Amino acid sequence: MRVFVSEDSIEVRFARWQKIVGLTRNISVSRSDVSDVQVVEQPMRDAMRSGMKFGLRLPWLYYIARTIRLDQLFAVRRGQPGLSFAVDNASPLKHVLVSTPEAEQLARQLQGA
Repeated sequence: MRVFVSEDSIEVRFARWQKIVGLTRNISVSRSDVSDVQVVEQPMRDAMRSGMKFGLRLPWLYYIARTIRLDQLFAVRRGQPGLSFAVDNASPLKHVLVSTPEAEQLARQLQGA
C-alpha cells in the first residue's frame, strides 16, 4: 500500500492482494474533502475498537478491512504510525486510517504546513 498526496488529492493505492483480501479498491479523495487529519501512534487499537468489519483481520498484527456500513476503512499494521483523516462529500466513506512510515510528513502536507 502506498499513500500519495498531491496538490489536488490524496490517494491510497493498494496492492492487488490487499484489494482482494480487504474487499476494497484504491481510494482517491479531493484535498478539499479531507478534514480532521491526525497522526495516530497506535492505529491498531483504533482499528480493533471500531466495531464489526469485513476483510483481512489478524488481531494485533494487520488489518485491511472496512466496517459493515462501508463508512470506515482501515489498512493498519503493528509497529507503524497511522495517518487518519475524515472524508467529506464521499458517501458512504467517512473515515480512513492507514499505516505508513511517512504518517507525520503526510499529515503536515495535508494540513498545509
